Amino acid sequence: MNWLAWLPKYWPQWVAGLTLLSALLAAAHAILHKRDSRAATLWLGFIWLLPLLGPILYLALGVNRIRRRALALGIQRAAPHPDSREDLGEPEQAGAEHLRSLARTVNRITSRPLSTGNRVEVLVNGDEAFPPMLAAIDSAQFSVTLSTYIFDNDAAGRLFASALGRAVARGVEVRVLIDAAGLHYTFPSITRQLQREGVTTARFLPLLTARRLLALNLRNHRKLLVVDGLLAFTGGMNLRHGNVLADAPRHPVRDLHFRVAGPVVAQLQQAFAQDWSFSTGESLAGTRWFPVLPPAGNLTARVITDGPDADFEKLRWTLLAALAEAQTSVSIVTPYFVPDPALLTALNLAALRGVQVEILLPEKSNLSLVHWASRALWWQVLDHGCRIWLTPPPFDHSKLLIVDGHWVLLGSANWDTRSLRLNFELNVECYGRDLARSLGGIVSEKKRGAREVTLAEADGRPMPVRLRDGIARLFSPFL
Repeated sequence: MNWLAWLPKYWPQWVAGLTLLSALLAAAHAILHKRDSRAATLWLGFIWLLPLLGPILYLALGVNRIRRRALALGIQRAAPHPDSREDLGEPEQAGAEHLRSLARTVNRITSRPLSTGNRVEVLVNGDEAFPPMLAAIDSAQFSVTLSTYIFDNDAAGRLFASALGRAVARGVEVRVLIDAAGLHYTFPSITRQLQREGVTTARFLPLLTARRLLALNLRNHRKLLVVDGLLAFTGGMNLRHGNVLADAPRHPVRDLHFRVAGPVVAQLQQAFAQDWSFSTGESLAGTRWFPVLPPAGNLTARVITDGPDADFEKLRWTLLAALAEAQTSVSIVTPYFVPDPALLTALNLAALRGVQVEILLPEKSNLSLVHWASRALWWQVLDHGCRIWLTPPPFDHSKLLIVDGHWVLLGSANWDTRSLRLNFELNVECYGRDLARSLGGIVSEKKRGAREVTLAEADGRPMPVRLRDGIARLFSPFL
């Protein structure tokens, strides 16, 4: 039988059959594999209401790739680390003993040990963060590893590219990993200058390859700089001129970053090495990358990596555990606040137990849809005793969680589905009253210039605004 002769004659039937088959397969996959029933329902709507396009979108953006990513990264689910030390930092333990339970829980979640003898210093905005980062690169003797979501081709980005080039010229081994989507926030991208400087650069999940199109929705949101394996910088800050407020940039952004020294730097370097190996196939090993790390302070810390692989939902579970253990206070600073129902319940239960729960959000967001979806949820936490403050412009991109004046979570993740289920994120949990006190002062300073939102205000939005926000909230599993 000549199938080519049949094809033109019966092409409508072929198309209809293909459309039905693709919809059935995509719908079955969504029903069987989507853990969030809201996301599954939304995807079913797309699949059936958008013939062919819906299944294609689901294939590109919705297919559960967790096991595949774990295998590709070479990560196995390890047993909880046998190291049961639960040193919470300073000798002053009063009021923090209950956090030993949190330390044990996160030990089982992450399979990484707590690391003692660390120091973490707070760097506010690019004004305080970029000069020591550039100085560290210029002082490098053996190695520099840099991972970032956004590396803009602007005044700040070019300073970093030049510093990396100078390190290469001195014989330092330099590796730079940039997310393929974040690379293109400026045009032309910074890669041409990095190539001219001789910097070994890789893109995380390049967009224009057939294999990577199936991972279109998975981005590397981690921010990390490690110099000689001894000193690290991490937090939420991208490499862009907007973070340097003293220069009055066109789009100013406030943010927090952190300088880290001590044994926990090895865990940060390991996180980079895994991402680099996945992206390039090159393994980073030896004392050039992983030297012996002496104690640098009295802080206890641990790295928490999160992403759509073997690390799936480790950060979300950590947040739930921290909220469950909180006894006196919870302070949250985040640019995007669209928590899922479990996190909303945990926040409300903490408030109902008498914990002071405060949430600081930017009054003007750079992502309108996310801001609208967030506003649709505010009443759910305000109604149970949580408090929300809106910080005035410039846009605040800081990410921070402080529990009971002793436990701190810092890093790259936001309180939304994209960070907690789709992005590759990097965070550090810290046990130490000194760091918590310092960051608590920063939170208090932000509150002094902020405006508190009342339940009456949240409920009093005009009906068209409430409808708009409610519609945006329907898409929260994708934000």
